[in-house]
Amino acid sequence: MTTHRPERAAGAGPEPAAAEPARRGRFRRAVDVIDDRMGIKALAYPVPEHANNLTWSLGGLTIVSFVTLLVTGVYMAQFYSPTPEDANQSVRDLVSNVWLGGFARGLHYWAAQAMFVFALLHLLRVFIHASFKKPREGNWILGSAMFLLTFLAVFTGTVIKWDQEGYEALAHNLDVAKLLGGLGIWFTPKLTDRVPIVERLYTAHAVIIPGLILLLFVWHALLVKRHKISPHPAIPKPEEEVPEPFTAHLKRVGAFGLVLLGVLSILAVVLPPVLGPTPVAGIEITRPLWMFWWFFPLEEWFGVASIAYVIAGVFGLIFLVPFLDRSPRRRWRERKISMTIAAALLLSLIAVTVEVWVNNPKGH
Repeated sequence: MTTHRPERAAGAGPEPAAAEPARRGRFRRAVDVIDDRMGIKALAYPVPEHANNLTWSLGGLTIVSFVTLLVTGVYMAQFYSPTPEDANQSVRDLVSNVWLGGFARGLHYWAAQAMFVFALLHLLRVFIHASFKKPREGNWILGSAMFLLTFLAVFTGTVIKWDQEGYEALAHNLDVAKLLGGLGIWFTPKLTDRVPIVERLYTAHAVIIPGLILLLFVWHALLVKRHKISPHPAIPKPEEEVPEPFTAHLKRVGAFGLVLLGVLSILAVVLPPVLGPTPVAGIEITRPLWMFWWFFPLEEWFGVASIAYVIAGVFGLIFLVPFLDRSPRRRWRERKISMTIAAALLLSLIAVTVEVWVNNPKGH
C-alpha cells in the first residue's frame, strides 16, 4: 500500500524541523573533533548548586579583572617608555595623543583595584566557610601567593608611571630593601648600574608578576578540579544538591564579568586616574593608594622598619591559616578563636586606613 505525503503549499519555505537537527548534528561533530584534540569537555565536571551565586564567584571575577589588566596592559605597553627620562611623559602622551589611550589607562587603573578587592573578598569567603581545610590547604597557599603578587603588581604599577607618587613609593621600597640587606638587593639600584630600577620594575610589572599569577592560577584551577568545590558548611546534606556542569558556572561568571566590565568602563570615563608631575627628589608630599594606607602611619609612628615587619606579619599570618586552624569544624560560629583573631586583624587594618583617610588627606 502506497502512502502519499501531503504536498506543501506553493511558496512555503523549507521544512525547519529537518534543517535544525542537521545543524545541531554538524555543531556537535565539530565540538567532538575539537574535544578529541583539545579536551574541552573536561571543563564540564560537576559543580554544586551553592557555588553558582555571586559570593562563590568572587574568584572568577578576580580572573575577569586580571584578563582586563592583561588586555589593557598589552595595549599601553606599545606606547610606554620605561626609562626615568621618558616614563612620565610617555604616559602623558598615551593619555593625550593615543586613540583610546586615556580610556585604556583608566580601565587598567580601576581593574587593578577591582582585582585586589575581589581577591581579598575571595580569601575572606574561603576563610569564613573554612574551604581551606584538608585536603585544600595547598590551594589556600596558592591563592595567598596570588594575592601577594596582586599587591606587588599594584605597587610596581604605581612606581612605573614615574610621577611624584610613584617616586615616593619607590623611595619607601628602597628604604625597606636596605633593611633586608642582601635579600633586598633586587629592589635596589645596586643589582646593576646598566639597567635603571624603573625599567626592572616595569619588567616585573609587565612580565614576571603576571606570568607567575598565570602559572599559579592554572595550578589553582587544576586543584579545584581535583578536590572539587568545597561543600557549604551550612548545608547539612550536600549530596542532595543538584550539580551543574562547570561550563554553566562559567556562563554565570561571564555574566557577572560583563556587569563588572561595564562598571569599570564607566569609572574609567567618569573618574580617570590622575597623573602627577615629573618627580622631585628630597620631598614627600603624596599619599599612596588606599590599599597601602594600612602601613602608611606606622612609618610615622615606628619608622621605616615597621613597614617590612607589618607586611611580613600580615602576609605570614595569611599563609599560615591552614596550619593554625586545623580543627575539623567548618561553621564560623564554631571557630571562635580563628574568627576573633581574623576580625581583630581586619578591624585594625580598617581603623588605620580610616585614620589616614580622615587625618592625612594629602600626604605626610
